[in-house]
Amino acid sequence: MKIIERLILGLGLVFLVIAVAIFRPVPIVQEHEAIPVSGTVRFVFEGGVHDVVIKLEGDDRRFYINRGLEYGLDLDDLKDRLIGHQVVMKYPKYWTPLDWNNQVRHISKLEFQGEVLFNELKPD
Repeated sequence: MKIIERLILGLGLVFLVIAVAIFRPVPIVQEHEAIPVSGTVRFVFEGGVHDVVIKLEGDDRRFYINRGLEYGLDLDDLKDRLIGHQVVMKYPKYWTPLDWNNQVRHISKLEFQGEVLFNELKPD
């Protein structure tokens, strides 16, 4: 019975570690810690629960502002302003088992033509 108890305890610990990795929040970082990416916006659409999703030309990743529509961003305005234009986005280095290949990136800052449209970075 000792082997079965150890096996159950071990599996429980593995599931606990996986659950912590999955459900930990996206870190809020300072600007110098964020990873910048720039490109021409191809699509802007709503995804998830009031998330603003941005796709860049030539980039397979999706970038999103979590609950961006609840922060006062307007989807139609973003489409009109951003599609076909260059933006700069910054995101934290972050990994989760739900996105093991890093195809979905959380936007911490969105800039367009020198204007900051969204920012949740910590002050330096």
